[in-house]
Amino acid sequence: MKKKKTSSQAAAIAYAIVAKDLAAHLFQVTLTVQNPDPAGQVLALPAWIPGSYMIREFSRNIVQIRAEAEGRTVQLTKLDKHSWQAPAVGGPLVVQYDVYAWDLSVRAAHLDGTHGFFNGTSVFLRVLGQEEVPHVVDIGQPEIDAARTWRVATALPELRAKRYGFGTYVAADYDELIDSPVEMGDFALATFTAHGVPHDVVITGRVPNLDMDRLCADLKAICETQIAFFEPKTKQAPMDRYVFMTLAVGDGYGGLEHRASTALICARADLPTTAAQGKERSEGYIKFLGLCSHEYFHTWNVKRIKPAVFAPYDLQVENYTPLLWLFEGFTSYYDDLFLVRSGMITEQQYYKMLGKAVGGVLRGAGRTKQSVADSSFDAWGKYYRQDENAPNAIVSYYAKGSLIGLGLDLTIRTKTAGKRSLDDIMLALWQRYGRDFYPDGRRGVTPADVEALFDEISGMKLKPFFEKYIRGTEDVPLAKLLAPFGVKYTDERKGGKPSLDANIGRDGADCKLSAVHEGGAAHRAGLSAGDLLVAIDGLRVTGNPSNLETLLGRYKVGETIEVHAFRRDELMTFAVQLLGERVPTVTLAIDSARKLDVARPTMIAAGKR
Repeated sequence: MKKKKTSSQAAAIAYAIVAKDLAAHLFQVTLTVQNPDPAGQVLALPAWIPGSYMIREFSRNIVQIRAEAEGRTVQLTKLDKHSWQAPAVGGPLVVQYDVYAWDLSVRAAHLDGTHGFFNGTSVFLRVLGQEEVPHVVDIGQPEIDAARTWRVATALPELRAKRYGFGTYVAADYDELIDSPVEMGDFALATFTAHGVPHDVVITGRVPNLDMDRLCADLKAICETQIAFFEPKTKQAPMDRYVFMTLAVGDGYGGLEHRASTALICARADLPTTAAQGKERSEGYIKFLGLCSHEYFHTWNVKRIKPAVFAPYDLQVENYTPLLWLFEGFTSYYDDLFLVRSGMITEQQYYKMLGKAVGGVLRGAGRTKQSVADSSFDAWGKYYRQDENAPNAIVSYYAKGSLIGLGLDLTIRTKTAGKRSLDDIMLALWQRYGRDFYPDGRRGVTPADVEALFDEISGMKLKPFFEKYIRGTEDVPLAKLLAPFGVKYTDERKGGKPSLDANIGRDGADCKLSAVHEGGAAHRAGLSAGDLLVAIDGLRVTGNPSNLETLLGRYKVGETIEVHAFRRDELMTFAVQLLGERVPTVTLAIDSARKLDVARPTMIAAGKR
């Protein structure tokens, strides 16, 4: 085996990674362990990536692996699906392996002729017993003409590399290494400062007339608002540098948080363009800013304020916690809240978005069967493995968790006459558990810690709230809670409109039921998710969503129609009695008939310090 010589091989743990074959989507990694375990060194690749609670078996992408020591081949013994052990060797252990990278997401690795991207959990074997020592990685430039202009974006500190260049980077330990994804390619790049900290904005993919100036200005406002929220006196960010890495595609959406960066995917149409007229932000752009706000808030909430079971992570098995409603749900509450606090959207826009979120939670019957605490704990097997019955069986700790954040915020503000709010609780969590997490603290929060801190900071006894809405399945009474703040809650579901009460998708030119809601017309008639609708009373149903709506619009609620549908390859007939539309249409708006009590500011404004 030919070893790749680097300037970092004197390090105790050193990696060299290079795009070996862009067309075959292969990264080649060379790991050098200077002082392997004398009893035989064990190596393991993580089975999951923090922030995405699902066992993903990244080791399945290792195509081949081999090892040597002192110029002689070393036999690796496979211990399980993601672990290997080398025998005792006299000198440095060198392991070389190829990783298949064809996952176009924020969770793994992707490589082709347009760019390369990887998370450390997908490519860097862990050297058991030496996770706490510095880890050095040499990122090599692909040896093809198309990649000669490529640059590197990562939050890893440079060792012998220049900023944005190929070369050696260093991490304080294995945890920092895998928490610092890398993007390489011909990306658009700009930098802004937020309270003195440089923030890079990296956009990979073709985006004609990208308005980078506007994007940087808007992100700066969001970031500075969040930094000042957690550190109102010093306005000190918890990192020295931050990187927004975004892959722009035709249609996509998603993000994953890291301690000093985030990896994002968005539709290129959602990014701002210099060709736009006026200063109004499009709905798609606001959605993207909300995604950035969400992942940036995680810099504090989950990357530093952590559940105790994540301090440290066990990357080989599931790490169960009932607290994701706090770490993801409250982050989902604050992401849009910081859009309005930073001036990205108006209060009217915020309430419109909030109303849509409320309606989305009320849509599913699963919210009456699963609590957000159980949803958090079961994320590994349910939320991240959703099937066609998910709306009837589970609740989102993101979505309902955000409403719990809102309800708790309003409850505290009301009971304390505006003297306390959820903002104060988040600050206390930060000061006690997050601020010193790196490098010295590393102490996570337990469910008991959470409940005790909420009581202490609010000055209330919040156990009934926890029992009803967090450990229980009751809906948060938002209409009642919002009323004292001059916000009117209206549910305008159109009961007179006939509906199958099913989620509709497309299968080619056909209309497919992607989910059937419990108690609705389709469910009562025996239709199932996956059925392809063929005809209603002899008239063809097509994959165009408006076609089904038009056909149903000719009937009244209570009438029975004959539906022909294919289930697998069998044509079946169903008698469907149409029921009224049950989809919640919640609207929230400032009630002009009520005068807002200035002693109890809305959640729009930051709480008093």
